Amino acid sequence: MQTNKLADTTRRIILIVIGAAIAGYALEAVLIPNSVIDGGVTGVSIMGTYLFNIPLGVLLFVLNIPFVYLGYKQVGKTFAIMSIVGIASLSISTVLMHHIEPILSAKDPLLVVISGGVMLGVGIGVVLRNGGALDGAEVLAVLVSRKVPFSVGDIILLINAFIFVGAGFIYGLESALYSATTYYIAKIVIDVIQVGLEKSKSVRIVSKQSEKIGSAIQDRLGRGVTYSSGRGGFSDETIDIVTCVITRMEENKLMTIIKELDTSAFVVITDVAEVRGGSFKKRDIH
Repeated sequence: MQTNKLADTTRRIILIVIGAAIAGYALEAVLIPNSVIDGGVTGVSIMGTYLFNIPLGVLLFVLNIPFVYLGYKQVGKTFAIMSIVGIASLSISTVLMHHIEPILSAKDPLLVVISGGVMLGVGIGVVLRNGGALDGAEVLAVLVSRKVPFSVGDIILLINAFIFVGAGFIYGLESALYSATTYYIAKIVIDVIQVGLEKSKSVRIVSKQSEKIGSAIQDRLGRGVTYSSGRGGFSDETIDIVTCVITRMEENKLMTIIKELDTSAFVVITDVAEVRGGSFKKRDIH
């Protein structure tokens, strides 16, 4: 058991280092040479390097230290260690790649934004998926969200809005808009890496034809179902509720099955961040 844990930890550290190196390459070979920045602490560090001529790697490490400490207090030691590995790897990568030849020029701003955003998203996504972090803005957002009536996503958006406004004063409005677009592309790629292309959805179906619907889902969609008993608030009738987990691609087919068997069925579909265990692996269907 101890050997398996050590092997898993080693694998995660290697992937975090690789992810940080990819992010560092995106910054030094694509974004920074074309006056495009990232959001969060990384964006502040890039602007600090531009204004004060301090090495980016130094600023990245120093500015993230307080957030790593907060992460240690709020999340735990493992997260803090993995984040230190990621941030240190990103800092070292930017130092080693500082004089690397840019692969794209400002003559192709759209290509810079798309390729830089994708590479940055891949790097950050790999690090996050393996339990680390490259930027302290997320940790700060989690802490602030506990004291104000806004979500973590809203707070991150607000933080980055100020950063990109600052970028507008330093680099110009055009570069600030390119930076915001790059950040948006990176976030999409991060979500794909963390969740996967086939994002899972949880479905609850309330119907008088619950058994027929459940059997059809298993036979025609290849997904397992769970039945639970419920009671209608208005009708006071006892009824079976069907619950299953599907992928985003299967949603239309599921709705077709339900409508064929009960047009008045009540259906609730919610996004699922991750599915583990059980028999979620799909069976052969017809």
